[in-house]
Amino acid sequence: MHEASIVSGLMQILLDQAAKHGVEHVSRVTVKVGKLRSVEPRALIGCFEMFAEGTIADGAQLIVESVPIRGHCVDCGAESEITGFVFRCARCQGRKITLISGEELYIDSFET
Repeated sequence: MHEASIVSGLMQILLDQAAKHGVEHVSRVTVKVGKLRSVEPRALIGCFEMFAEGTIADGAQLIVESVPIRGHCVDCGAESEITGFVFRCARCQGRKITLISGEELYIDSFET
């Protein structure tokens, strides 16, 4: 389960940023996770609850926002969502796709 290592890194960033800003308690954390990261949101939330125990994020709610896979077609210039992991342009069916989104994994915000 790679979610544990992901949450470990996210918690370190969260705790560092909270300390930097003098935050004593975190009530909600929102993370953006691209579909290409193959992260199971429920597993991420479960790991977060374990890692947050005894920290300033103890009891905080983790919101996982999924970011769709989007691509830019080099051939026709169209931008579209990639579904079913079929990397083809929705407009021209070209295969020269540059990813725009779908690989994200970061803390978007946290609330006190």
